[in-house]
Amino acid sequence: MVLEGNPEVGSPRTSDLQHRGNKGSCVLSSPGEDAQPGEEPIKYGELIVLGCCEEGGEETEAQRGEVTGPRAHSCYNGCLASGDKGRRRSRLALSRRSHANGVKPDVMHHISTPLVSKIGRSTENMIDFVVTDTSPGGGAAEGPSAQSTISRYACRILCDRRPPYTARIYAAGFDASSNIFLGERAAKWRTPDGLMDGLTTNGVLVMHPAGGFSEDSAPGVWREISVCGNVYTLRDSRSAQQRGKLVENESNVLQDGSLIDLCGATLLWRTPAGLLRAPTLKQLEAQRQEANAARPQCPVGLSTLAFPSPARGRTAPDKQQPWVYVRCGHVHGYHGWGCRRERGPQERECPLCRLVGPYVPLWLGQEAGLCLDPGPPSHAFAPCGHVCSEKTARYWAQTPLPHGTHAFHAACPFCGAWLTGEHGCVRLIFQGPLD
Repeated sequence: MVLEGNPEVGSPRTSDLQHRGNKGSCVLSSPGEDAQPGEEPIKYGELIVLGCCEEGGEETEAQRGEVTGPRAHSCYNGCLASGDKGRRRSRLALSRRSHANGVKPDVMHHISTPLVSKIGRSTENMIDFVVTDTSPGGGAAEGPSAQSTISRYACRILCDRRPPYTARIYAAGFDASSNIFLGERAAKWRTPDGLMDGLTTNGVLVMHPAGGFSEDSAPGVWREISVCGNVYTLRDSRSAQQRGKLVENESNVLQDGSLIDLCGATLLWRTPAGLLRAPTLKQLEAQRQEANAARPQCPVGLSTLAFPSPARGRTAPDKQQPWVYVRCGHVHGYHGWGCRRERGPQERECPLCRLVGPYVPLWLGQEAGLCLDPGPPSHAFAPCGHVCSEKTARYWAQTPLPHGTHAFHAACPFCGAWLTGEHGCVRLIFQGPLD
């Protein structure tokens, strides 16, 4: 089924910017791309990719509807390892175009041979933002790349061109001619007003946090968004033919902190007002320097510890790198004793409290937009060791992210590693200098 989109929207209340996710991609343009010279572009918000993944792999023939997954992985944590370039970025701003380019329902066609329709590719100009699958835990991918589960055009975000610049999310399913295309296996139905609505094969899920994205936030309920922007309860499984129940008292309007899951990658929506409350990179750097100025020491080796500069990147830990026993939170310098190989290569016994668990280096979280508050870096996610404020750590540790067709897992927002342990994070216990 193809529903042709009418790009001649005209109305100032109609949408402005389309975001369509793709297997290895999504949709968006650089800030101010269409702004007049000297004008400051109006910013609608930002999308931040959770987790880790380095773009890789190549698409097969468009007619097959297949795209390979990423070849290699590295932490986003503020930037792709190869750098944010073009449409492949870990964070992208939405700004107002000089001319609206949204779509609205126009003509519907039933196609008996859907494969004849030219399905879009991530190289199409209409795509603004390219996203690849996120792999929990990071590290180099081994063996053949898995096929991506993200739809070619997973979603689109339409923003009002006038204040308050409301942003609404829709499931997409576009072809190369800007027509909304739903495959043969996609769930679809006719609405009471005579329009066609449907769901992409693996769905576009949205979760709005309770209390906004602030120090008092709590995870909300995951819902599924249709092509027309209606809100439904989740299907029995991710790609089930039967849609969930319509939730009439909820809308597809994005809020600060809304999570968008594309079945392979999860995005965080931040509003301009919300970003003003978030810590800045300068604040994060000041916190790093303040923590290092306290001269924390290894309680056993008595060596001075220091968090590395973000400019050094996440390479091999240096001699001053702080390490933590994630079960108890005691911070040490690196040492080679206490191994419990019968429990696994990373299992160590803390020399202070004798608890046995993973022993990992600590890394400061560098994506400020993922933080709920500018609090000090006092907690680390388990077992990855990314460090942030207490409220940020506890929020993400309580937030289940969709995985596969049924499962939900809390994950580190900086690297995508699934969280373990009773709380998913641990309070760091530093020892100050003896002098």
